[in-house]
Amino acid sequence: MADEATRTAFVEIQARMIETTGNLKQVQVQMRNKEGEKKRAYLTLEELRQLSDDTNTYKSIGRTFVLEPKSALMEEQEQKLKDSETAIASLQTSKEYLEKQMAEVENNLRELLQQDPTLTRQIMSMSV
Repeated sequence: MADEATRTAFVEIQARMIETTGNLKQVQVQMRNKEGEKKRAYLTLEELRQLSDDTNTYKSIGRTFVLEPKSALMEEQEQKLKDSETAIASLQTSKEYLEKQMAEVENNLRELLQQDPTLTRQIMSMSV
């Protein structure tokens, strides 16, 4: 009975670990994407600042380019930059939470394996 309970606990911990790892990887990918968006917005903004105010500027909409005032494009890029920074901060909080969850799951797994050495041997024999 205790052996079955230990195996059930192991399977639950393993499922939590897999889920947490997947969520953590997803958050890391989202952070990388937002970092790229932030960098693009920053670089675009820097290039726009170098242009004189009377320069014709165009915004890409699909395969079409539409004449836009420089100020409108700069505001749009500044907003993208702010939105990216906000999203990155939010994702960082999520990442820290998931890392804490992962550490907790690892500790639970370690404790379970220390409590039941036979389970450890069974797991090791399955991986060979």
